[in-house]
Amino acid sequence: MLEEMGSVTNSRVTIYVRLLDEGTDVYRPTTALVLGNGLFRIEATPGYSPKTEKWEFVPGSDVRAAIRRSESGDYSIAVKP
Repeated sequence: MLEEMGSVTNSRVTIYVRLLDEGTDVYRPTTALVLGNGLFRIEATPGYSPKTEKWEFVPGSDVRAAIRRSESGDYSIAVKP
């Protein structure tokens, strides 16, 4: 899904970033800029505050995407490049 967009630049996609210290797996949807070659740059959501949520990858981080499957459908999560 996102990998197909790897050669497109200056477009944005939705990607989910894992929240740390939540006691269970929790992901925050946010936008990411498509950099190309399978890389994405995380952007902050409106109201983002590192004081209230600890993201695995902070805004400005470059990541790759992995597809997760759930009962409600597939979605892309941020993983290390």
